Amino acid sequence: MHDRKKVLIIDDEIDLCLLLKGYFLRKNYEVYLSHTLTEGVSFMKTLQPDIVFLDNNLPDGLGWGMAPQLAAQYPSTYINLISAFHPVKPEMPANARFSVIEKPISLTDLDRQLSEVQPTIQS
Repeated sequence: MHDRKKVLIIDDEIDLCLLLKGYFLRKNYEVYLSHTLTEGVSFMKTLQPDIVFLDNNLPDGLGWGMAPQLAAQYPSTYINLISAFHPVKPEMPANARFSVIEKPISLTDLDRQLSEVQPTIQS
């Protein structure tokens, strides 16, 4: 039996976190939530998730500013950069696995994103 894939959501918008959590639980993923950048980075170390949703504007920093370092440190993790605004996309490592998703996020967006990412997640 395969281990369940892990999703880490780093966002301070509680409603969005609950929407994403419900979606991924129905898809049989393990889901972890963090509402600060510091806590999210700590979770990255302990969980080593398969997929991350990383908001830009967090209470303790800019998530997108940390994205290149996270992509380099966790190359097998697929990072979804999310924001309601249009910040400048960070310079990611050449082998980084990432995408940009604009808020508001719909379930259709998630279905499309997951269908693209799921085949690339290591078993």
